[in-house]
Amino acid sequence: MKISRMTKLDNNANTKTAAFFDIQTNDEIILKGFRIVNGANGLFVSAPNEKGKDGRYYETVILPKSLRSEVEELALKEYENTGQE
Repeated sequence: MKISRMTKLDNNANTKTAAFFDIQTNDEIILKGFRIVNGANGLFVSAPNEKGKDGRYYETVILPKSLRSEVEELALKEYENTGQE
């Protein structure tokens, strides 16, 4: 699994979203629309979601806990390295 795209957002923007990224699985399936969010306890990964008819947001990609932590570690490492060349 690897990050296929990482787009950092301007730090001065009035948003908690720090970056958008896509993941490519080992089977070459690309999952689009993940975000890195700057929360109260630091950066974390948010899965793609969409707004339901009830006004609440629901994840459209459900990851098992072990895979979610692997994605988060991979994404945060890529986020820290992006733009430091």
